Amino acid sequence: MYKDLNGTDHHIHQDERVIMLAGQPNTGKTTLFNALTHSHFSTVNYPGSTVDYSVGELRVQAPFNAQIIDTPGILSLTPHSPDEEVSVSSLFHHPDFGVPDAVIILADATQLSRQIYLAGQVREAGFKCVIAVTMTDLLKKRGLKLDTGKLSVLTGIPSVAVDGIRKKGLQELVASLEKVLFSPPSAISRPQEPSLSEIQTRYRAAEEIEQAVIIPVGDSTLEEALRLAKPRPDPFTVKLDRVFLHPVAGLLLFFLIMTGFFTAIFWLAAPLMEWVDTGFATLAGLAAATFSPGMMSDFISGGLITGFGAVMVFVPQIMILFLLMTFLEDSGYLARGAMLVDKPLAAIGLNGRSFVPLLSGFACAIPAMMAARTIPNQRERLLTILIIPLMSCSARLPVYALLLAFLIPPDQAWLAGLALAALYLAGLFSGAVVSAILSKWTRQTEESSFILELPAYRIPQVSIILRNTVYKSWLYLRKAGATILVISVMIWALTYFPGGFESPEKATEIENSWAAKIGQWIEPVMQPLGFDWRVGVSLITAFAAREVFVSSLALTLNVTGDEESLQGSILSSMSQAVNETTGLPLFTTATVTGLLFYFILAMQCVSTLAVAKKETNGWKVPLLQLSVYTAGAYAGALILVQGLRFAGIQ
Repeated sequence: MYKDLNGTDHHIHQDERVIMLAGQPNTGKTTLFNALTHSHFSTVNYPGSTVDYSVGELRVQAPFNAQIIDTPGILSLTPHSPDEEVSVSSLFHHPDFGVPDAVIILADATQLSRQIYLAGQVREAGFKCVIAVTMTDLLKKRGLKLDTGKLSVLTGIPSVAVDGIRKKGLQELVASLEKVLFSPPSAISRPQEPSLSEIQTRYRAAEEIEQAVIIPVGDSTLEEALRLAKPRPDPFTVKLDRVFLHPVAGLLLFFLIMTGFFTAIFWLAAPLMEWVDTGFATLAGLAAATFSPGMMSDFISGGLITGFGAVMVFVPQIMILFLLMTFLEDSGYLARGAMLVDKPLAAIGLNGRSFVPLLSGFACAIPAMMAARTIPNQRERLLTILIIPLMSCSARLPVYALLLAFLIPPDQAWLAGLALAALYLAGLFSGAVVSAILSKWTRQTEESSFILELPAYRIPQVSIILRNTVYKSWLYLRKAGATILVISVMIWALTYFPGGFESPEKATEIENSWAAKIGQWIEPVMQPLGFDWRVGVSLITAFAAREVFVSSLALTLNVTGDEESLQGSILSSMSQAVNETTGLPLFTTATVTGLLFYFILAMQCVSTLAVAKKETNGWKVPLLQLSVYTAGAYAGALILVQGLRFAGIQ
């Protein structure tokens, strides 16, 4: 039995074959995986996008049943980073599937000599394998073609040209797999690390094979064909990189693109948010009108619909975040971002290889920490994992959006976008400070290097971007939806009882509720920040999931959804809320700014702590993150609130 990426249990049938995909980064493994399994996993054109194995059932017509496994890219069977170790180890003995029945080795036709080295190693290790040659369309543009028959003879491995995007060559690939699957088995053994002379000999042989299988089309001579077959940069890409990778103009454009990125999150999501907002407000009002006043009416309209809807209102913004990130990934620009930030990252003890995990942290810290496996240097990997929680993940977005909506008028989306960009930059800056300090205290015992193959710029495919956006958004809803619903019901019960149970007309008097009694224990900690027990309870529940803060706040403020929009009701309740101890307004410019600062730094995600423990093999790093970041967030928020008050800003 195994679990897929959605966490669903599956049983392996005895008649099912196990086929693994292997190959270097950027050879199209995930694209072929999607084509063979009809899955929609994201295809990212930079190394390290796949940090664990993905499993899917073969959906192409075939005379056998099979499970397809996608793995991180590897250069050889000698691993040099944790993600390569995942691939090599699972190739020789997968924890769920054992030894695969066959291996599909992907090879980029435009860089064939580099790919044949791995194919030869896999065959010599004893695996039944097939070479799937990709990028043949790029060869065709150069007036060349690849003789797969000759490649099969010279390598001793059946070879097929495939195009995962256009679904070409899949049946031929299945036919080749059928032949090797039913061929006699051989002993599997993991090879020893080759010497330098052995590596040189193998690559020279690979170059000879490449020269023999590249064929000119039309009137081209063999000499010209070999010259054209040599890897060379795309002219259009070279022109764009003169601008995007310029040491000054490139960084300025990067900043402008990121600013536009966050501003667009507000602009593009606004119509959808209004529609979702109005829908939940209407639904809450309908539920309140349908049921007679009492516990059931309050539970459905106030506990379920208002609590859940308070967060769901911001799902369009999260979808836009995923959409824009997928667009930048698929266009090839994000790899340039890694190059641009390599020198700045080097100044704080990291390098450009940390860029992908840190950027992934803007979506979710959990896959971001797993993406850090691509960093071979142990010290840099730990530093990266340590500061990933400071990147503003999508769970913070509902909190940021609500608090910014309180501070900034709705007709100034550009200002809200700039403020959101500033919040994300503040997370980056705080991570840089932490990394710089720790890098001074720890010695570098391993060599640090950063080599990145830049992909050509390309126009992203709309269908793939939309599919990936919907898939990521659905995963978010599956992951966060249940937590939000459960916490909302718990908070509703704590704010409703015991008064609401004893007397229905006291349902709104939450100051005597169990939640108020619990909140009073931590109120002394909240008072210096200008808050009372209601914000304190909401901050505690946010440890389960940061976005729960919004629904918890809506319930503790007794938001009823009487206005046309649910968000409008929350903002109205916030503006009218008074600190029950001091009698002063609960939410002011000073207190909300302090709350924003708190959420930038605070470590409020139990799941992230668990993954940090797993990735670092101990509790030292997660406990350090929890204590230092949360304490620093509180201290910084306290200084900010009191400083703004001293300056007369309320």
